[in-house]
Amino acid sequence: MRANWNLVVDKILTHANDEDLSVLFQLLLTEEERSAVSGRLQVFQTLLAGEMSQRQIATEHQVSIATITRCSNYLKNMPPSQRAKVRKLILD
Repeated sequence: MRANWNLVVDKILTHANDEDLSVLFQLLLTEEERSAVSGRLQVFQTLLAGEMSQRQIATEHQVSIATITRCSNYLKNMPPSQRAKVRKLILD
């Protein structure tokens, strides 16, 4: 079975309320996966805010330095226009 990410995105887009999305994500993701996604979002938000060191982020959000490094490298390698879009999506 080949993964179809567009199917996932379509399902998410068709469920606009919090309760439906919560049920959908509980179905699709384990507790560990939901925690990892949440942690990654917090890391991206904190990196974009630029107010903490990687060690402070690791302590504050209880994520590994490796996760922070991957997120940081992803942001550094992204085109400026995409980085601006990401900033708007997760900081506004």
